[in-house]
Amino acid sequence: MPVTADRRPDRYLIIAGALALAVLLPVAVLLSAWRGDESETWRHLVDTVLWRLLGHTAWLVIGVGIGVLLLGASLAWLVATQDFPGRRVLDWALLLPLAMPAYVLAFVVVQGLDYAGPVQTALRQWWPGFSGFSARHPLWVIATLSLVFYPYVYMLARLAFLTQGRAVMEQARLLGRGPWAAFFQVALPMARPAIAAGLALALMETLADFGAVSVFNFDTFTTAIYKSWYGLFNLAAAAQLASLLLLFVLLALWLERRGRGRARYGDRGGRPMVAVRSRWAWLMTCYAGLVVVLAFVLPAGRLLYWTLDEVARGLDARFMSLALRTLTLGISAGVLVVGLASVLAWLQRLRPHRLMRALVRTATMGYALPGSVLAVGIVIGFAAIDRQLGQWFGWRQLLVGSLGALFLAYVIRFMAVAFGPVESALERVRPALLDAARTLGAPPLEAARRVLLPMVAPGLITALLLVGIDIMKEMPATLLLRPFGWDTLAVRIYELTAEGEWQRAALPSLALVAVGLLPVYLLVRRLRHS
Repeated sequence: MPVTADRRPDRYLIIAGALALAVLLPVAVLLSAWRGDESETWRHLVDTVLWRLLGHTAWLVIGVGIGVLLLGASLAWLVATQDFPGRRVLDWALLLPLAMPAYVLAFVVVQGLDYAGPVQTALRQWWPGFSGFSARHPLWVIATLSLVFYPYVYMLARLAFLTQGRAVMEQARLLGRGPWAAFFQVALPMARPAIAAGLALALMETLADFGAVSVFNFDTFTTAIYKSWYGLFNLAAAAQLASLLLLFVLLALWLERRGRGRARYGDRGGRPMVAVRSRWAWLMTCYAGLVVVLAFVLPAGRLLYWTLDEVARGLDARFMSLALRTLTLGISAGVLVVGLASVLAWLQRLRPHRLMRALVRTATMGYALPGSVLAVGIVIGFAAIDRQLGQWFGWRQLLVGSLGALFLAYVIRFMAVAFGPVESALERVRPALLDAARTLGAPPLEAARRVLLPMVAPGLITALLLVGIDIMKEMPATLLLRPFGWDTLAVRIYELTAEGEWQRAALPSLALVAVGLLPVYLLVRRLRHS
């Protein structure tokens, strides 16, 4: 009897395809918004704000791009190759700004540079003719975001410089290149792929930022989406603006791919890089130390000062309720995201072919999508489903304004954050170990519980910490999708800073900075063992 091929669909591909489809659907919904007749709204936007939004967004991307490149690449080169006082401490301290949300640093900067703030007050005392300056100038927005996002370039460039090895630089010096020429002609081009990847991450975070630009009253596409939705009550116009923002994100991804090209640089040096002492050692210490002080120490100190002054009034039942709700969202949504990421990583292990890898890449690309873009796409899609369910069953609004919409945004946006640690943990599990357990008579679930779970548990815990804290700090998606009564610390910070209540915003801000130090600690440990 002839053997027929099994034509049943692969259930593993179906599950991975469903997760990939969850990412693509909000994008498809946004693109479908262009079919609507919103010509009147577009004429109003073109006549009033559209060109200003394009100019502001381009100005912000170019400025922050230059800022993070200069800070990240220069600091990475100093830490990797130069020996200066305090280098071991500054090596990890330069990562501390990752714990500082951009919207928190933004309101500290605005308060500090405002007319009644300490900086301009001191300048008026020292210089009687001082006329003042605007604390919301675009240059301050660029400086703030550069100080928050430069660690993306710093940590990847640092690793790239360290893995180049000492022999490459020695060969450049033997060929007559001086220290500066060797850096610009040899070390920097070799580190280009890592720098491009870090720059792309920083630019995507810049495009996705909502809280910081709101504090500075610097209109970009994220603020325009919010105003179109809650000001004009025009969700279709918000969707079209979100699709334009999506084009900027895709352009950043394309530039990152183009910047890296086909180059692949590994460890070329054999011998590890050895830091050398320079006559400018103390100047290097001052430069790196100043960046840490401006990006983390001064803002954290200012928050702590305000918190100590407000703790008796601010540590009330409302704050505890917000903290508990934030923690609940972080843990519950984090468990969901890590669980789905574990399923995706396990499916890739079982079916390591090209189609599965493509589905996995699609399912994990949501981190590039700004929270405001996801929110608009999810609300429009869920509203259409709600209308259909209402026609069929007479149900009222079921999905829009539910925790399901918020959790879907978290899953799409943070799947990539969870997938990395889970995939790395699974790679350390040899298939022979599970086969040995099965050979000894252990059922599949028992083998997974006694062999697989203990080995991947550290990766799962790391993923849960990273995802949970990112969810707690997420502002735009939570602000736009939260159900009634589900305010979080991030939402409360937005409300207080919108009213200029800087001091009252300090306590929830300091709480988020404190929990944000946990993933920084894990990252420092990982870099030290790399």
